[in-house]
Amino acid sequence: MFPDHPSLPVLAALLGACIGSFVNVVAWRLPREESVVHPGSHCPHCGSGLAWFENIPVLSWLLLRGRCRHCGVAIRLRYPAVELLSAGLFVATALGHSTALPGAPGWLVLLGGWALVSLLLPLILIDLDQLWLPEPLCRWGVLTGLAISAIAGFSQGETGGRALLLHHLLAASAGLLGFEAVSALARKLLGKAALGLGDAKLAALLGAWLGLTGLGLAVVLAVFGGALFGLVGLLSGRLQRGQPFPFGPFLASGGLALWIGGNGFWLQQLSMALGWGSL
Repeated sequence: MFPDHPSLPVLAALLGACIGSFVNVVAWRLPREESVVHPGSHCPHCGSGLAWFENIPVLSWLLLRGRCRHCGVAIRLRYPAVELLSAGLFVATALGHSTALPGAPGWLVLLGGWALVSLLLPLILIDLDQLWLPEPLCRWGVLTGLAISAIAGFSQGETGGRALLLHHLLAASAGLLGFEAVSALARKLLGKAALGLGDAKLAALLGAWLGLTGLGLAVVLAVFGGALFGLVGLLSGRLQRGQPFPFGPFLASGGLALWIGGNGFWLQQLSMALGWGSL
């Protein structure tokens, strides 16, 4: 997918960890309607500003032994965990086999994958915390995905550009309208919505990036993942019957898996899991 340069995984990991640090800021401030750029990084408990050496992803948490240098309050393990997760996903997208942008230059697929990770990670964290998917972040995700698709298509000529953009635009529309229809049907049959409107907007985002086939496969993976989580939760007693839990993280994770592995890989895995043999 991208020139085989030995330093690429290292660069991806370092950049991903830095982006993960910013993702932590977005996930904390956006639900509180705070600016994600001002003021600078500070301790959420005592409000003290952080020096540069307190802002190094993962390393600062280790050097500070997981505690604020000013007030001594414990710094959540989640912060370095998100930084490490982001670093891992940046490496995975750099080494992956995305089929979402056929014929696109390797550098564009690489940057597109990193942008998709940067968009989906804060959505996952916010949905886990708040059962809410911010509409502005989803909207910008749709627009960015369509822009990347247009650039990828037009790199192959005007006809290819229009075709790829139209395909991803249709996929975004199908994701939005399909999820809204399912939610409306569930409300009519069950008296309550099975999916939030935020999930529909997230599906539109994934359609803009992955196209119709990729979106469909991502939804299948999300349904399997959500069903397994719900079953384990019920059997373990951690979930009560009828208790809601966020579907967005499963949908976003399915989208990332499709971007990294490609449509063909996941079609094969699903067909084997369902006993259909190799497609």
